[in-house]
Amino acid sequence: MHELEQEKQLRKSRRLATGLLVLMAVLFVAARLGEARYPWLAFVTAFAEAAMVGALADWFAVTALFRSPLGLPIPHTAIIPRNKDRIGDSLSNFLEHNFITQEVIREELRRVDFAGAAAGWLAQPENSRAVARQAVRSVPSLLKVIEDDEVRSFIQHRIARTLENTRFAPALADMLDLLMASGHQRALFDQLIVLAGRALEHNKSYIRWKIHETSPRWLPKAIDEKLYERIVAALQSTLDEMRDEDSEWRMRFHNLARDFLEKLRTSEEYEARLDAILSEVLGHPAVRNYAIGVWHDIRERLVADANSPDSQMAAKLDHAIRAFGRDLLQDESVQRKLNQWIRIVATETIVGRREAIADLVARVIHKWDAVTMSRKLELHVGKDLQFIRINGTLVGGLVGLVLHVVSLALP
Repeated sequence: MHELEQEKQLRKSRRLATGLLVLMAVLFVAARLGEARYPWLAFVTAFAEAAMVGALADWFAVTALFRSPLGLPIPHTAIIPRNKDRIGDSLSNFLEHNFITQEVIREELRRVDFAGAAAGWLAQPENSRAVARQAVRSVPSLLKVIEDDEVRSFIQHRIARTLENTRFAPALADMLDLLMASGHQRALFDQLIVLAGRALEHNKSYIRWKIHETSPRWLPKAIDEKLYERIVAALQSTLDEMRDEDSEWRMRFHNLARDFLEKLRTSEEYEARLDAILSEVLGHPAVRNYAIGVWHDIRERLVADANSPDSQMAAKLDHAIRAFGRDLLQDESVQRKLNQWIRIVATETIVGRREAIADLVARVIHKWDAVTMSRKLELHVGKDLQFIRINGTLVGGLVGLVLHVVSLALP
């Protein structure tokens, strides 16, 4: 509720309570003046007198919370302004240990279906389209940030530092080892045999010509042809032998690959060679200019597409977001897991920072001056406190009336 509305309601309830006090005062005077003529007005007098006492007592109690009544320096008044910091610390401590706890946060979050709500929202075409469009619109701004001189210099510096501190040879060895563990070295060996077979088939005429070219002129051509056939047959037989799953050639290839991986992991010479190759390649002007040209082309295409009403990026992203929402909406198992993960993360995050949250409350209250603190609290609870004055007036009057009746009944 806005403070202006709160202040309006506070003034209204305060006028009601004060008006009731004035009414009791007028009623008391009128009844007292008429008692001689109308004895029954003594009951009205007793009611009005006690009502005024109750109203004044509650007015004093309510006023003493926020300020000194009538501006008089009465002890134990203006309780909130004088104890502002202590109230802030107490409120902070109360909030930390009674609201920001594992039990409370977990119980509250258990009622919320985060994944289901998000999935249902994203599955709506207008929502997925809005999210996709907003994401695509941010692309030009992001590109401008990346191309800012200071940002680009920072990124380049960080990349250079990362490359300097990265050992590429062991990383390459790990990647190749993973491929070997998956059996890819067998496929590579088979592919090498296929390539060798094709090379042999396509170069048979060259082999025949080379044999004839290098053999002595006095040697009969028939012998050259026999030699050619034997060489080709030997090569073909070797390739056929290599194709066997248990061939010695395949085992040798496997052992050579293992030895190469081990040297990549442990040999400083291999590390230095690989670093030198990468530095030479990455630092070459042709490579750098090519990379810059590719980047400019990509950037122009991205910006043009992002600014287009028929953006392909937005359309594809819209389709992907909507499909994700529909699939998630239909998979209750994944929803449960996501909700559980969100609850755990949110609970641990909030509870883990509860001291900081509670301390924020205390710091804000400490920064307020006494008048501001008193005013804010009065706006929030002052309306209800005015009804205490009203109830005190009525209850006080009834008590006074009962006491008057009891006094008349006594001998």
